[in-house]
Amino acid sequence: MKKDKKNNNRSYNVLVTGGAGFLGSHVADAITYSGHNVTIFDIVESPFLRDNQRMIVGDILNLKELDKAMDGIDIVFHLAALSNIDLADDKPYDTMEINVLGTTNLLSSAKLYNIKRVIFASSIYVNSRTGSFYRVSKHACELLLEAYYERYGLSYSILRFGTLYGPRADETNSINRYLKEAINKGEINYYGTGDEVREFIHVLDAARICVEVINRKYNGETLILTGHQQMKLRELLSVINEILGNRIKIIYHKNKSRAHYNQTPYSYIPNVGKKIISKTYCDIGQSLVEILDELNPNENNNNIEI
Repeated sequence: MKKDKKNNNRSYNVLVTGGAGFLGSHVADAITYSGHNVTIFDIVESPFLRDNQRMIVGDILNLKELDKAMDGIDIVFHLAALSNIDLADDKPYDTMEINVLGTTNLLSSAKLYNIKRVIFASSIYVNSRTGSFYRVSKHACELLLEAYYERYGLSYSILRFGTLYGPRADETNSINRYLKEAINKGEINYYGTGDEVREFIHVLDAARICVEVINRKYNGETLILTGHQQMKLRELLSVINEILGNRIKIIYHKNKSRAHYNQTPYSYIPNVGKKIISKTYCDIGQSLVEILDELNPNENNNNIEI
């Protein structure tokens, strides 16, 4: 760790897992621009890698590869995950293995190498009834971070991202998919009513906030990163159509997935357990004697040989 002469702030060695992807590559770039030293760790080589960034090809499910990448690192941005909600809805095992086990591996390695803080990419779906197995996996990871802090003192920050858009996205990104379909087919097929509400946030805005999280040190904080303006999906599709000269046919289909929310990702989910008591029960004193008999049978052998 050293002082950055440009802004006199501390310069950290930062590892970005999932740094070859849509969000991860922008986060890596924003961190580099701010004067920190960036190492990207991903299962594939980053097509966006810059000359002043280091690349390590590896898998978060491989603890040895993680340990090698973690050496000399100060802060970890953990973005590597199975993040496609529709794909996660059909692949619960893969979702849990990559997201939960992968995060467990990362935290184990971070503890071993005395990482100053893990900054984790979560989701606004965590407090929702929707999101399917993806939501479950992200919620489990948040609990893991809390438990590692309580047990080992490993500092963390949690970033719950909303709906991202911007350059470098692939077809799993909704806005990218709408635009590509409009250009190539002259139509957009939308699954839903169009009244669904989203708070879109540009990936560059999200990346800049990530840098602020480093500088301001939001230890133990959970931060929500969404856009400033709510928009119905039919409004968004109308804007796309207008930009393209009102030549696009917008086709609405019945929604095939229940993994996405309509108006808000937030849900009130009381989880109160019911206490059930048997009408008959074992006496604790007698039960302790029975257990002692089981543990020490020779002491209670009162049989007399004749």
